[in-house]
Amino acid sequence: MVQGCSNQFSNEAHWGSTFWLTGANRYSVPGQNMANSISADQVVAQTLGQDTRFSSIQINGSSLEGHGPGLSLAWDRRGKPVAGQDDPVQVFHKLFSPDDLPLEQRQAAIAENRSVLDTVRSQARHVQRGLTKTDTDKLDEYFQGIRDIETRLKKEEAWLDVPKAKAPLDEPQPGLKGKAEIEIMQDLIVAALQTDSTRTLSYRMPGQSLLQSLDVKPSAHNVSHYSPGERMEGSKARDKTHSELLARLIDKLKATQEADGSSLFDHTAVAFGSNISSIHYLTNCPTVLTGGGANLKLGHHLVLEKDTPLCNVWLTMLQGLGIKTDRHGDSTGVVKELQA
Repeated sequence: MVQGCSNQFSNEAHWGSTFWLTGANRYSVPGQNMANSISADQVVAQTLGQDTRFSSIQINGSSLEGHGPGLSLAWDRRGKPVAGQDDPVQVFHKLFSPDDLPLEQRQAAIAENRSVLDTVRSQARHVQRGLTKTDTDKLDEYFQGIRDIETRLKKEEAWLDVPKAKAPLDEPQPGLKGKAEIEIMQDLIVAALQTDSTRTLSYRMPGQSLLQSLDVKPSAHNVSHYSPGERMEGSKARDKTHSELLARLIDKLKATQEADGSSLFDHTAVAFGSNISSIHYLTNCPTVLTGGGANLKLGHHLVLEKDTPLCNVWLTMLQGLGIKTDRHGDSTGVVKELQA
């Protein structure tokens, strides 16, 4: 457990997930109401995602009240939101269901998409002349988006004739919500890592539906506004369940054996937390780290100096995973007490 960290630029009370993995200065781009930067998981995906079918997988809860802007926890290198999937059945099929279309048709579809991109790029270049600097910057951003799509198409093409991994679990039941939904998403996360379908995942967990499955009456917003009585009891029930669910994930990672006799836990780095500690407080972000994959010193409660950049923790994890980077977000250095 790491205590004392915060994101200095996260000044929006209800945006608990928006800047959690980025540490971005939302006012860094003049004239924009909201700006972000790359999230830590996508930094990992740029390196560890090169050799897997999916560079990263983003998962959402089916109920996302109060989490702020974004389509998942992930933000790309341009600070744009990366979409996530909120249906366990869809996540299962994405990871493990074979493609029904013949190889030739899938190749043709990629070629057609490339042709569309070529046309879009050509048309965009026609309007490039005579633009103002602001418009030129916006167009450059547009071109970067095209390059990102091309990179994704190239990867899809490289995996066209490689069968998907055999699913180590059954297809989920449809319509799961709350605690049951989180449990099956955890199972899918472990399965994705176990089959090396991806090496980077993020999960933006549900709030309201979890409370409903626990028969907690106050809303997800209200249980965070601690006050004696129903709200406080609801908060205790939620926090206890979160702890039990995290323990469940850790146990599953430890129980999953690798070919060399080690466990999946030994090769995985897990971060669990939020950008909000309570009410509207964006300091002392609750942060739990585990797993043996990032060379972290586990099994202790670390109290850092007040308002230590949370991105120092992410930078420490990134370097522990072998990612060559000296900065992330508003980081000022690694947390040496975390390094094994």
